Amino acid sequence: MQTIYASKTVSVTELKRNLASILTQAGDDPVAVLNHNKPEAYLLSAALYERLLQRIEDLEDARLVQERQDGPFVEVNLRDL
Repeated sequence: MQTIYASKTVSVTELKRNLASILTQAGDDPVAVLNHNKPEAYLLSAALYERLLQRIEDLEDARLVQERQDGPFVEVNLRDL
């Protein structure tokens, strides 16, 4: 059985019938969309999606910092900029 990564679930049929209501009830929580009792997709609010993208970007930046922390470094004189 597949793991469902959301505390709220909805069937594809129910989603088609009651999209506005489901969005309202979900608020900022993810909703697993089930097809034949298996997760087919996840429904996220725009705000949550944007936060996830920002978090991914932050993690990528942190990875670059880790990779580059030991150099090589280039000496720069501020007057030359």
